[in-house]
Order: sequence, then C-alpha cells, then structure tokens
Amino acid sequence: MARRRKRKSRRRQEGRKILEHVPQYNLESGEDKPVTAARKYIQSAGIIPPALLLVKRNEHTTDRYFWAEKGLFGAQYVEENHFLFPSLRVLDAPAEAEKAVVAAQSR
Repeated sequence: MARRRKRKSRRRQEGRKILEHVPQYNLESGEDKPVTAARKYIQSAGIIPPALLLVKRNEHTTDRYFWAEKGLFGAQYVEENHFLFPSLRVLDAPAEAEKAVVAAQSR
C-alpha cells in the first residue's frame, strides 16, 4: 500500500521560519529533566528572551524549548502559535514588509 503524505501546516512552517532567526543555545540535560536543565541554564547564563534552547536528553532525543517574556514554552507550540508572542512579531514584520514591497512593485 502507498503511504499517504503528511499534510504540513502552513502556520507551523511559518513559525519555524521565524524561529530560525532567534538565537539558539545547545546544552545537555545531565541528571536533570530537560525542562529543569533548560531553566537552570537560563538562570546561570542570564539569557534574555527570545531564545531557543536545544536540550539533548540522550544520544537520540533532543527537546526544544522557547524562552519568551512570558516563560518557557515547547518549541512546537510556539511554531504553531507564533502570533501570540510579541517578541516574535518584531521578527515577523520584516517578512511582511518585503511581501508588501514586492506586491507594490508588481502593480
């Protein structure tokens, strides 16, 4: 039987593109749970939002978290709901401005 292709959410793809422009930090969880390791790293390094934290749980699994003004969120949630985060709107604005310029030039 042929496998069906999984439908890709445009909203999530757009959120992923926006998150590419956010600073990323890689760390290992060690003995702590991944979210605890991320919180400790944020505290010790004094990271200011917005930031993306990639926490390596083991050799196969990496958890992704987004550090925002409102707190720590799972990166997948942020990709799907990027419009809820004011710090990401600033990053999204240049892309919208480029679309407006291209549309104006094509007239």
